Amino acid sequence: MDILGTTLRVCVDDLERAVPFYERLAGGTALRFERGGVQVAAIGCFLLMSGPEAELEVLRKVAATIAVKDVEEAHQVLGELGAHIIAGPVATPVGRNLIAMHPDGAIYEYVDRQG
Repeated sequence: MDILGTTLRVCVDDLERAVPFYERLAGGTALRFERGGVQVAAIGCFLLMSGPEAELEVLRKVAATIAVKDVEEAHQVLGELGAHIIAGPVATPVGRNLIAMHPDGAIYEYVDRQG
């Protein structure tokens, strides 16, 4: 399984206020979208999220997002290594993802850019 990079997930109270700081810090422009009532801004290695507390409570349990070449391959490898697949793989607007709990209890999202 090829790991291509990681994204740090940051829940913020005020997305509009947080975006300029992270744009300057990461040296890029935010890519914005909404998912499940949560406003999201992707900037460099940061994924800022703001929305209803009930939704953010769930999102805070995911330590990081890990970009992989192929989510199906990640699914197979994670299963072989004893990870528990919580959700997915499922298609998203930008590729596929899955949520997995590692044997140590850490929860990660795995994503690819394939349709």
